[in-house]
Amino acid sequence: MSAVPEPGLATSGFVDPDGMNLWPIGNCEIAALVNSKAAITWGCLPRFDGDPVFCSLLEPEEDHGFWDILLEGCSRIEQRYIRNTPVLVTRMSSEGGNAIEIVDFMPRYQRHGRMFRPMAIARIIRVISGSPRITVRLRPAHNWGAGKPVQTSGSNHIRYILDDHTQRLTCNAPLGWIRDETMFRVESDLYFYFGPDEGFDADLGATLEAMLEKTVSTWQHWVRGLHLPLEWQEAVIRAAITLKLCQYEQTGAIVAALTTSLPEHADSGRNWDYRFCWIRDAYFTVQALNRLGALDVLESYLHYLRNIVDAARGGHIQPLYGIGGEAQIEEHIMPALKGYAGMGPVRCGNQAYEQIQHDAYGQIVLSSVQAFFDQRLLRTATVQDFEALEAIGHRAFKMYDTPDAGLWELRTRAHVHTYSVAMCWAACDRLANAANAIGRSDASKFWQHRADTIRTHIDQNAWSHDGDHYSAVLGERTLDASLLQLLDLKFVQADDPRFITTLAAIEEGLRRGSHMLRYAEEDDFGLPETAFNVCTFWLIEALHATGRNRDARALFEEMLSRRTPAGLLSEDIDPRTGTLWGNYPQTYSLVGLIQCAGMLSRPWSDAR
Repeated sequence: MSAVPEPGLATSGFVDPDGMNLWPIGNCEIAALVNSKAAITWGCLPRFDGDPVFCSLLEPEEDHGFWDILLEGCSRIEQRYIRNTPVLVTRMSSEGGNAIEIVDFMPRYQRHGRMFRPMAIARIIRVISGSPRITVRLRPAHNWGAGKPVQTSGSNHIRYILDDHTQRLTCNAPLGWIRDETMFRVESDLYFYFGPDEGFDADLGATLEAMLEKTVSTWQHWVRGLHLPLEWQEAVIRAAITLKLCQYEQTGAIVAALTTSLPEHADSGRNWDYRFCWIRDAYFTVQALNRLGALDVLESYLHYLRNIVDAARGGHIQPLYGIGGEAQIEEHIMPALKGYAGMGPVRCGNQAYEQIQHDAYGQIVLSSVQAFFDQRLLRTATVQDFEALEAIGHRAFKMYDTPDAGLWELRTRAHVHTYSVAMCWAACDRLANAANAIGRSDASKFWQHRADTIRTHIDQNAWSHDGDHYSAVLGERTLDASLLQLLDLKFVQADDPRFITTLAAIEEGLRRGSHMLRYAEEDDFGLPETAFNVCTFWLIEALHATGRNRDARALFEEMLSRRTPAGLLSEDIDPRTGTLWGNYPQTYSLVGLIQCAGMLSRPWSDAR
């Protein structure tokens, strides 16, 4: 069987068809991953960070935790998204000429003046040719794979009683054949709606067809409003849609990825839960989508941030929060699931919420400052917003020269990381800009003075004279890829000799062929074995900025070839084999794709 990408997408030759060949569907309330055989193998309820009702991605040998549709004698599978949507179409065909299409989506459209995004998955099966026979196996799990839900049946539905709620499957297929997983012939369109335990009073087929049409239209109109580069448009659109899927619209939070515990490399133990809102990752996400003009994501996220800032104690900001704004995210091992390809542990929660990471102060301010200048926003920033952000700035200035865990979240050691200090500088520098925007010149001078103080500290202590480059840790001679971000932060200019020599040192020390390591020193789990995809995109940005355009374009094209058939990237990649690892889809990686495409593309004037 083979998987065929959306027209225009390059098929990665490095994707295990039973591994990272995963197609996200979602509606900004919940999300799921569909594998190359049209099985839903990952999906949490009642929200992104909930219990994985579909969890076979992390326990492939188990007999539950999935929803698949099997075509008798299937010999070929093709998959694509409906253009400019996250609506997935899977075509299955057999040697005997029988074929079906499966349309998978989660409804999302305006209804009664608000966005309708039910906690539901819709699946439509259409006969394409012949007399196909199928088996439908809906086997949800609960309690992190430890149990199977109790089932009860009605006249047209099956109820699945989970730990804290009940889901209902409503369908027009013979209910007994669905419940007993009996193979049967498909002679007309079949409709399945797996949603809240509520009666479905309307005509099921007509309703799901209308939901599909409205959902497709909603997404296509959202894409229509994006400001795209001339080149690589399909890649950028797919990345943008997926970033949007990672926003929990109820609160505006943005998760770092839709999954937990996909290892950074084989048997590494580096298995983390990314279904939460990292202030850092969300900053990069809104920055990328802002460049595409997707202001709805920024506006929702700013609402989330304002609530985080209001609740901050003395200006202290955690590295991450729950998607509902929860401050406590305790980490637990879930023993019923063996892990991706048997490589555990499987974790729920992330203890990094307890860490000290000073870069969060800069990202709070950098995410918020656009609202002081952008008149397109429905709600521009106020004096009260500025005063709330000043508490964050005061905290940044207080903590900038003290050790933290750094953006790579080291669990057993702390240093004064250059990137964290630079982010504290950025917090003060951008507060000065915001103060000017609201006519507070005295406040602007105050924050600019603080920014200058931090800049002097970095220049005096982060430069490794014997290495002739900036150091990742003040007073030492270490490297990590985050030093490339000094350019994006506007701390240095691309023609600054200090940046040029730092770039050279990073390439020599951290580049592995076409890929970039985060760092090359032992951490809590030993030496890293995989490259971090976003770091490679940071390298591409630096190459372009320093005039190495041909190198930048070649490296970008290679990164595009590494995408899954769905057009997406995970967190990490093995630089020797090209195998993708880590949580998926990773917002960091997709941000890098969008940023580099916009930077490297030929201008629209070339096409006019």
